[in-house]
Amino acid sequence: MKKMTIDNINFEGKRVLTRVDFNVPLDKDLNITDDIRIKSTIPTIEKILNDGGKLILMSHLGRPKGEKKPEFSLAPVAKRLSELLGKDVKFLNDCIGDEVENSVNTMKSGEIILLENLRYYKQEEKNDPTFAEQLAKLGDVYVNDAFGTSHRAHASTEGVTKFIKPAVAGYLMEKELDYLGTAIENPVRPFTAILGGAKVSGKIDVIENLFGKVDTLLIGGGMVFTFLKAMDYNIGKSLIEEEKVELASEILTKAEEKEIAFILPTDVVCAKEFSNDSEAKIFDIDQIPDDYMGLDIGPKTIQIYLDSIKRSKTIVWNGPMGVFEFSNFANGTIKIAEGLAKVTELGATTIVGGGDSAAAISSIGLENSISHVSTGGGASLEFLEGKELPGVAALSDL
Repeated sequence: MKKMTIDNINFEGKRVLTRVDFNVPLDKDLNITDDIRIKSTIPTIEKILNDGGKLILMSHLGRPKGEKKPEFSLAPVAKRLSELLGKDVKFLNDCIGDEVENSVNTMKSGEIILLENLRYYKQEEKNDPTFAEQLAKLGDVYVNDAFGTSHRAHASTEGVTKFIKPAVAGYLMEKELDYLGTAIENPVRPFTAILGGAKVSGKIDVIENLFGKVDTLLIGGGMVFTFLKAMDYNIGKSLIEEEKVELASEILTKAEEKEIAFILPTDVVCAKEFSNDSEAKIFDIDQIPDDYMGLDIGPKTIQIYLDSIKRSKTIVWNGPMGVFEFSNFANGTIKIAEGLAKVTELGATTIVGGGDSAAAISSIGLENSISHVSTGGGASLEFLEGKELPGVAALSDL
């Protein structure tokens, strides 16, 4: 990585303004239901505190759209972080202003402050320079450990770096970039990418960027049916992007020209209705009835995909294989997750993109059995597309 990291800095006595991604899920009683994003930042937090830094954490939570809504407060996060660290985390009910500045300026080394939700201000997402400068006043050094928001040029990720230097990557950011970067640019082969999700349109740039890099592409999810339509199969009532059929055909041709194994399902689990209660039936892809829709990959396909995974040394997975939120149509996604865990144990490098894939891995308790589970859905996807991430580009060069 050609950017400065926290290992390049001694934080003793410094006010360390740190962007984290504490956008955690909350239930109706405002209890945190998954704290992986909080736990993921602890190595960075501990490095700063052990150096004797004064740590000021900032994050967003949810989409309050510039309004101070209590259901989007970061107060529950401060409580949970305090429990995890066994140390007091002072929570401030704002992120800018005189009271915040006074609290920060009277901090002692080794203390922690968590600011209130950045997105209570519309200026955050607008990357307003005045707002960014107000945030920058709070620190002597800036650390970005929020990979999950690094694909957005917001005041706290990109704007703030114009007013505070050095701007360095935290350990989580560094880990994300190292795993994803090595996988894409210098993978141990064979290199397999598994792509799922509903729509071809959401994965076009990823597919095209991976051409020339991967040896095998395994395709699942709803986007399968746009490809099958392009191959003149009857897909019944399955999800399709009619306007992308021609593009799907072009992708299939390009894969053939580049001699990439572009593998589509041979059988699918179908139902008459988009419902977990609808009776599931398995059909080969050339036998899907008119009144059925495909909702998961079938058992023959699962075996083909697992065989391919077993032969691979580097695997990147982004997107579920079926309608994972329906238990009766989650088997394909679960089996792929289990297959990745097995090859990880045998020495393969496995990387799961954020979002639904990460949620799937977590829900079956395999998050610690994968080489790296990304904390950033949109960010990891844009990285796989080959796009520059503004929050990374803004960091100080080595």
